[in-house]
Amino acid sequence: MRRWIKVSVWSAVVLGIGGWIAAPWVEDWQLVRSACSGALPGDAVRQLAAKGSHFKDAESATYEELGEYRCSLTFEGNEINSDLLLRMSASTGRDQQDREFMSTFREEGFSWQAPLPKGLPGFIDHFGWVQFLVPCPELGTDDDGRQRKLLVRAQFGQDALFGHPAVHETAVALVNSASDELGCGAEPLKAPKTDTGLVQPEDDPRTVALDEAGDTGCGWATRAGLPRPGTWRVADGMNDAAPTGRCRLSARDTWTGDGEGEHSLTFVAWYGDWSNRLTTDDDGRPRPMTATARCAGEAANFAVGGSDEIPGVRRAEQRELLETFARDQMRRRDCSGLRVNG
Repeated sequence: MRRWIKVSVWSAVVLGIGGWIAAPWVEDWQLVRSACSGALPGDAVRQLAAKGSHFKDAESATYEELGEYRCSLTFEGNEINSDLLLRMSASTGRDQQDREFMSTFREEGFSWQAPLPKGLPGFIDHFGWVQFLVPCPELGTDDDGRQRKLLVRAQFGQDALFGHPAVHETAVALVNSASDELGCGAEPLKAPKTDTGLVQPEDDPRTVALDEAGDTGCGWATRAGLPRPGTWRVADGMNDAAPTGRCRLSARDTWTGDGEGEHSLTFVAWYGDWSNRLTTDDDGRPRPMTATARCAGEAANFAVGGSDEIPGVRRAEQRELLETFARDQMRRRDCSGLRVNG
């Protein structure tokens, strides 16, 4: 009898210690499960948190009358490091979406951006936000007859492991959750199969030699008749599902003989009526070296910027390159009515 009592007491002590140790992990599980309307993939989210960290807080809010939804998740940090794991904001309002895009695309639209894997309708902006834009079939059209859309902006904290491929699964889950919360009815996105995560904001893009770019979204450049084709390299920033993209062409300065410096040209495309403000001046007149077309019932705008002192690629040639770029984009997206300005 006495031995049974000792065993029982010891078992209670062991269970108590085990429960005390397990408590933070139980709280982690509960927070992840409740965060962002329960849409987050638990295993993927845990891979994004700094190793050994526990989750601290989860918040979410839906404002149906405004067409807005927000959520966030934090983990334990310290006085130096950030404790943000992720935050997301979503909106179906056209005005709110326009404001976000205009804040993103400064400098006449030539802000840094990076593409997401092919097929994902979004991009990474120069603030490090991942932005998705998807149509909302359940919400119909706006007062101007345009298909209403959902803009989802997600940001991962500076100490979150956003270079991990699990970031794509997490971001896609956020978009799908926002669509459900706001009655958008968008076709659910699927996470891509990839072994990489998000690139750091402002990182130099990966480039390939011009003759190796034929199968990229900037393949048009291989057929554009650039002078000294062996000196050019191409950074492919295009994604046919995204509301923006760009091709950057660069070449070492071999024309002067010293090989110093670099020439570059950046060709950018933006899709949606919001982008008209990027290609017009304060009086509403088209800026030079821009082009416009109509795609899916809205404006598409294109522009080129870069070095003016490239032998063989001065203003007239750049205008021709812009038209080649724009026509390639129109072919990919079934657009019409191209007009090149200046």
